[in-house]
Amino acid sequence: MKLDAGIASDIETLATKVIGAAIEVHKEVGPGLLESAYEECLSHELTLRNIEHQRQVPLSIRYKGLLVENAYRIDLLVKNALIVELKAVDELQPVHSAQVLTYLQFQQLRLGLLMNFRTKTLKEGLKRIVL
Repeated sequence: MKLDAGIASDIETLATKVIGAAIEVHKEVGPGLLESAYEECLSHELTLRNIEHQRQVPLSIRYKGLLVENAYRIDLLVKNALIVELKAVDELQPVHSAQVLTYLQFQQLRLGLLMNFRTKTLKEGLKRIVL
């Protein structure tokens, strides 16, 4: 999926804003919470910054004519353009990146952010996933 330069620039700007919000959350609450708490806090921070988003967006898939409803749940879908997957794990694994890639494919989006909040700084736990 190829995007024109203007749309790509808008998505990059949006990603930068979301990362800034996530860094603020990490600075305020630290690395010791559950993933659900980070999701709640980041959602609140995005709301405070007037960034449109949805939480726990159900994602259905089709398999050989079968509709599998709610096969996945996207942690945060920002402006219907950016997927944000949150983790609170000791270390990101390849399966976490694969999960975001799958979401991107099914949503036909280009950019996802994988964020692990169980790190000293959020920068250490941040991974951009591009389809």
